[in-house]
Amino acid sequence: MIVDFKLPDLGEGLTESEIVSWQVAVGDTVKLNQVIGEVETAKAVVELPSPYAGIVTAIAHEPGTVVEVGEVIISFDVAEPGGAPNTAGDGNGASSEPAPKRVPTLVGYGADPESSGRPARRARTLTIPALSLAPVVESAAQVQADRPRSTPPVRKLARDRELDLTQIRGTGARGLITREDVLAFAGDLAPVEGIAEPGSTSYLPASGNMAREVRTPIKGVRKFTAAAMVQSAFTAPHVTEFLNVDVTAGMEFLARLRTSREFADVKLTPLTLAAKAVCIGVARQPSLNSHWDETNQEIVTMNYVNLGIAAATPRGLIVPNIKDAQTLGLHGMAAALGDLAGTARSGKTPPTDLAGGTFSITNIGVFGIDAGTPILNPGEAGILALGAVRNMPWEYQGGIALRSVMTLSLSFDHRLVDGEQGSRFLADIGTMMADPAMALALG
Repeated sequence: MIVDFKLPDLGEGLTESEIVSWQVAVGDTVKLNQVIGEVETAKAVVELPSPYAGIVTAIAHEPGTVVEVGEVIISFDVAEPGGAPNTAGDGNGASSEPAPKRVPTLVGYGADPESSGRPARRARTLTIPALSLAPVVESAAQVQADRPRSTPPVRKLARDRELDLTQIRGTGARGLITREDVLAFAGDLAPVEGIAEPGSTSYLPASGNMAREVRTPIKGVRKFTAAAMVQSAFTAPHVTEFLNVDVTAGMEFLARLRTSREFADVKLTPLTLAAKAVCIGVARQPSLNSHWDETNQEIVTMNYVNLGIAAATPRGLIVPNIKDAQTLGLHGMAAALGDLAGTARSGKTPPTDLAGGTFSITNIGVFGIDAGTPILNPGEAGILALGAVRNMPWEYQGGIALRSVMTLSLSFDHRLVDGEQGSRFLADIGTMMADPAMALALG
């Protein structure tokens, strides 16, 4: 029996997704819940598990195609209901087990997760212009080994320019092919050493053979981020305040914890300390953890903290959040931040982690920036920017000493937060960053 799989509703009111990649091909045998491909929504790249066990009979859209929710994207040959299943099971073609029952999962379709390997590929013919190859049997392991390492946007860029990724040398981490590598191979860019961070390569236009303009479609995460920032900037009246803080004691506190056996398995940074301080601070100033409900003409104050952390990824800026962050101690906060960062870097942040944030932090200090005027994440009342920690001359115990200093920048929605409340909140954060022991007194 042939069944169609339609692009599911991945949540958060998203109506379309871009096909990023397929991990199966026509003729492949797949198992229930086996990952068959990836799609990029306006917020994240999401893996698609197969809702059926069967044989792929058709793939309706190529990678790079934007598909509306409800459109057929792939078809399968599956067992007849109540009858003998096809060869998607144990390969013997004989079993009395009924087709697995589908139950909701994270993205709203499929069945309970179960481990499964890569698909075993059937023989198929590979065709390129002016050349036809005889049927070639590929194993999944061979495909993985031969496939150049790159991100979905880079693969699409190469397809658009009709370039073969196997001919391009990757300069990224562990041989990853970057966007700049593709452009350099195409002759649009030439490498300039010594400008980018260690381990990476920066590029500038190559003289003699350069593109005067590069046009990149506005879609996916970039499109969503742009719309959200415009909506926030022109809806919520932003106010930004700044505070310079001597965080020497805070940095010494983190250094001591790093030598502790209890914290040996997590990474402790100023962001860890700030995240914990924010959870205490919003409990003292609840207006910073509120939401303006225009439809119902209400101010909604949350008694929980879903703490958003701005993350720069190859696909653009995303702000996943730690659910109920107020319940975490410093170790739990550090572990949650590590998990969040790792998931974001891998491009696997699920839409549920991007929804429901109540307050956000952006750590611009990792780029060597001291201060800024961050834009609110839509629907939130405040966002805190952490500047770089610098050794600076500072007034200390009646004299001048070299101290660790950072700047905190707080933007807030003036409809929800008065100047007094915002200032007290920022002062509280500064106090706890300067002397973490004050967290016990303020909390």
